[in-house]
Amino acid sequence: MSQVKLNIEELKDFLKYMIDNNQHIQNDGKVPVAINIEGDAGLGKTSAIMQLGSELNMQVVKLNLSQLEELGDLVGFPIKEFQVKNNEGKTLWITESEISTANQKGYRVVSKRMSHAAPEWIQGKSEGGFLILDDYTRADHRFMQATMEILDRQEYVSWRLPKNWHVILTTNPDNGDYNVTSLDVAQKTRFISVELKYEVNVWAKWAENMGIDGRCINFMLMHPEVVTQRVNPRSITTFFNSISSIKEFNSQLPLIQNIAEGSVGEEFGMMFTMFINNKLDKIITPEEILTKPEKEVFDNLFSTIGKDDTYRADIASVISTRLVNHSLVYASKNPVSDAMIDRLSKLITECSSFTDDLRYVMLKDLLNQNKVKFSKLMLNTKVMTMATK
Repeated sequence: MSQVKLNIEELKDFLKYMIDNNQHIQNDGKVPVAINIEGDAGLGKTSAIMQLGSELNMQVVKLNLSQLEELGDLVGFPIKEFQVKNNEGKTLWITESEISTANQKGYRVVSKRMSHAAPEWIQGKSEGGFLILDDYTRADHRFMQATMEILDRQEYVSWRLPKNWHVILTTNPDNGDYNVTSLDVAQKTRFISVELKYEVNVWAKWAENMGIDGRCINFMLMHPEVVTQRVNPRSITTFFNSISSIKEFNSQLPLIQNIAEGSVGEEFGMMFTMFINNKLDKIITPEEILTKPEKEVFDNLFSTIGKDDTYRADIASVISTRLVNHSLVYASKNPVSDAMIDRLSKLITECSSFTDDLRYVMLKDLLNQNKVKFSKLMLNTKVMTMATK
């Protein structure tokens, strides 16, 4: 079954559209469409959904189907219900414990049925939320079958999801690399599927925002090929967090190699060691670029990036990417000073260590992603000229 491939940012935009559309069709009396997000382990499928739920002020319920043992934990436990009727013909469905009270009010039992109590995870929930069925295809077959009615109609026997709830599945690829249950056609037609893909630039933005060690972000930007099905972003983040307290990487190379072999593997560790030996962990940081004296910064960039035959386009790309991402993260949490605007303006218009293309991309990214905070860049006539080319 064909499906579109999206990165994290594209996925969130897609989900926002689907949520708006689901609200529209639900107002027309139709059932919201469920969504399946497929991707390798560690790409951030679940965390992206939960982050979006927080951004949209939605309630979020995450059920890891592979860890549930009782079917009742998913769909509610069976209960016996009684239909009662009063002298005026009014009928109600009640539980056995409510019969005595109903009799006192003039109701009598006319029939009974087996039903299901609403499961604990949905009790007390109000309008607007995400139901994440995590690791859907790793679940026992009974749980997958039980969810079909929830996917189809957002209900199960005697209970239903509140209005404006959206069912989102997460799955791993059925390609032989994962212990998953294959989905048949009847199951696949109950939702829309998209595939989450890894893109290093998107990861770098996330890492900057999450405070991942900048030396490690530099490494990933220079070596995006290290991400594989076995060495995924989750294990890489674990490795980076495990070495983040080491101030001087070159003083602890054996320890770093040992940690790498226990998390991301020997080959990754050797590449990271080579990165350190080449002193690429010493690349000037975005904070230093924005705050140190201008001449010192420009001289550092020139000596690091080089010129003509010695020009390191890869390092120039890493530094410019980090600078933009750091500036955007900083601006999202703090006022942007005139000094910061002035330094960025000079880097964009006067720094020969960056090619014209890189400087243009830096400017466009800053304006496109936070025009309010960086609009003052346009007060510089050289910047204005560059932006209108």
